[in-house]
Amino acid sequence: MHNTIIGIAGGSGSGKTTLARSIIERFGDKVALISHDSYYKRLDHLSMEERTKVNYDHPESYETSLLIEDLEKLRDGIAVDIPVYSFSEHNRTEETEHVDPRKIIIVEGILIFDNVTLRDLFDIKIFVDTDADERFIRRLKRDMKERGRTLESVETQYLNTVKPMHEMFVEPTRKHADLIIPGGYNDVVFEMIASRIEDILEEGGDVGQEG
Repeated sequence: MHNTIIGIAGGSGSGKTTLARSIIERFGDKVALISHDSYYKRLDHLSMEERTKVNYDHPESYETSLLIEDLEKLRDGIAVDIPVYSFSEHNRTEETEHVDPRKIIIVEGILIFDNVTLRDLFDIKIFVDTDADERFIRRLKRDMKERGRTLESVETQYLNTVKPMHEMFVEPTRKHADLIIPGGYNDVVFEMIASRIEDILEEGGDVGQEG
């Protein structure tokens, strides 16, 4: 029996990561979580100053082909070692994170519905649709608290890349979603999604050999 891959997309700060983490908190190691952000391309050839100016909200900033390869392996029951990305260094590290096959695999990211090959791997597609002002405030708080960014750097990045790339690439992908969550994360929607996951887990069956 093959596993179920759930994609959770939405703009930066929409609440998609909160939803994904809530699922992990509810179901623990029965569910695997992978972030598209882990697959940002290596930028060893650029200086730190140059890396801060890269457009990280464009589809070309990701090594999506590697994510597709890893998901196909997990679907076949093969464990993978996914990249670990450092937001403070704006670059992929030398570390990896081991992920074993699970009955439920959650993939979250702003652009996971943009690539048709990746999109076709998802059995369930969820888009978290949140007001732009709320998304910016959430991103501002997160980046300053968790990623060591300054107010000026967050504002500049948002106006120069995040906002225009959202309108160009992220927003159009909402049409591919099976479920659109308006207003971001909420308990009612979470319980509905959790109920569906419980049903899938109760179906039983092995997802394959762990590498």
